[in-house]
Amino acid sequence: MIGVLALQGDYEKHIHILDLLKIQNMEIRYSRELDMIQGLVIPGGESTTMTDLMGRNGFYEPIRNFAKNYPILGTCAGLIMMASSVPGSRVEPLGILDIEVDRNAYGRQVHSFTDQLPVQLNGRAIQIPSTFIRAPKITKIAAGVEVISKYQGNPVAVKQDHHLGLSFHPELDNVTLFHEFIFKKQLMDKPTPHHHAA
Repeated sequence: MIGVLALQGDYEKHIHILDLLKIQNMEIRYSRELDMIQGLVIPGGESTTMTDLMGRNGFYEPIRNFAKNYPILGTCAGLIMMASSVPGSRVEPLGILDIEVDRNAYGRQVHSFTDQLPVQLNGRAIQIPSTFIRAPKITKIAAGVEVISKYQGNPVAVKQDHHLGLSFHPELDNVTLFHEFIFKKQLMDKPTPHHHAA
């Protein structure tokens, strides 16, 4: 079972992708529900609102604990939430990916665009369509972080341990690659969730 954090944002699109892959999924609105899943999607949305809702709903420590054992996929605002550092903003990141992210680096004037993106994953190089919406920019990367895609020289997709963070929205282009990569192996390797106190 894979969970999609459903506090706000475009979580329904991620549920659609998981349905396409025939991966069982559920919406996550309470931290105790993390005990029922083996992977989590943190969707796009508004990162300051997400910070507020995650704080009020007591998600910070439970998600950090969950991340030690299980994979997390973050897209756009989800990537911001997974970062270690988000300078000069009202966002409290989770510190799951050892990266620094600038929320508004691409400027508000570039609201959204779609382009082809080269991705290196599982030893394969492929091109995918990708939609960027007020995309956050990865500005610093630690040694343990693998860049799996760049756009115009800037990293836009990173992998660290069993986690993935993306600046763009694969769920808007029906790109199943990332959800399949991060969650299918997990579900085969670990059929039963590890329960921990929420």
